[in-house]
Amino acid sequence: MKGITQFALAASLVAGTQASHQHHRHHHAKRVIENLEKRTPEVVTTYVEGPVVAVYELDGKVVEEGKAKAGLADGLYSVIGETTPTFTPPPPPPPKTTSAKPTTSSTSQAAQFFEQKASPSPEPKTSAPAPVSSSPSVGSGSGSGSGATGLDADFPSGKLDCSSLPTQYGAQSVPWLGLDGWLSFQQPDDKKWIPGVMINTIHQPISGGCPKGAFCAYACPNGYQKTQWPTSSQGSTGQSIGGLWCNENGKLELTRPEFPQLCQKGAGGVFVQNKLDDVANVCQTNYPGDEKMSIATETKPGGKYELMNPDAKTSYWWKNSPTSAQYYLNNEGVDVENSCTWKSSKYPDSAGNWSPANLGVGKDIHGITYISIFWNQPTSSAKLNYNVEITGDVTAPCALKDGKFTGGGNGCTTAISKPGGTVTVVFSK
Repeated sequence: MKGITQFALAASLVAGTQASHQHHRHHHAKRVIENLEKRTPEVVTTYVEGPVVAVYELDGKVVEEGKAKAGLADGLYSVIGETTPTFTPPPPPPPKTTSAKPTTSSTSQAAQFFEQKASPSPEPKTSAPAPVSSSPSVGSGSGSGSGATGLDADFPSGKLDCSSLPTQYGAQSVPWLGLDGWLSFQQPDDKKWIPGVMINTIHQPISGGCPKGAFCAYACPNGYQKTQWPTSSQGSTGQSIGGLWCNENGKLELTRPEFPQLCQKGAGGVFVQNKLDDVANVCQTNYPGDEKMSIATETKPGGKYELMNPDAKTSYWWKNSPTSAQYYLNNEGVDVENSCTWKSSKYPDSAGNWSPANLGVGKDIHGITYISIFWNQPTSSAKLNYNVEITGDVTAPCALKDGKFTGGGNGCTTAISKPGGTVTVVFSK
């Protein structure tokens, strides 16, 4: 059984802040403050985040952009996940005599991480047929379309064989990866899991079914995420590890028994709509897990689909920081097998890990959902062949139109503007 061994390298790509044209004219990066007068005497202060800037780190030390770019180009680094670094709004302007003083609590922004590998990830060969796509309303995840059953059923830990993906408990098959429907396998070097002990070396089989002595990650329907990962036994050098555990008896065990269901509904409120003439695949990273962009939302013309919006209060945390969901936006007309995979044989420079753009989604610990669009740089120089706009209940405009982002720069960020609000990421020409 072939596999790879991983070592951790982290880099962050965070939403920057736009320069204010009205307040706090300093030489360093500034934040835009808008005072929204209501009919009542109250003044509401909002903070608008600006373009995206990249910062790369290795073992806590900043890595020069050129070196990071070269490493990514050579296949030494790969995307491994997301965090939500803290963004502290500037002090509010002095309140008017009749105005209520606005609060200034910290909020969060989306970011991503990279991983250094012993060798570039080989792509498994598979002759799996294309999966059935979802309905034109709210689709199902990973291109399944049949919908999962048993989402609310408790998983019988230690009872089911590792040889079969437990679709009857909500898991969705991902047939094009060559892993019998699973997303990834992560084996500790000694094929043992001791809760509370960090894992030094991780071997990743890249073919076949879920093996004994491995964490086996799975996909969930649209709007849901997996609940299983060994909370106290992550990678000792920063690798994320996720999935069910296949024990020495060949039985699947829960790695977070306090969450007996395999899939958990996200915070909701974020959708994607395809107004194009052809399919456009949105591929979420398998996180925690092997970090590949293999969880598919296959959007078809006229279709609207819910995206997973992780809630920081209940979702995976990386090094004591909450994480967001990262999606890879592939060009119109690229099929799911060439989109939601590490490297496409048909489009090696513009699909999968090299897709043109990314979408970040997450609800922070303060209850605010942020949505970001940004170029997939420095990994890829490909350009998206359609426009993207975040519409609905947004705090500020954010779009990619004709190759340019709202506000300039390499990306933009907005947020859901009110409790219970929704946004739709629209693909159009």
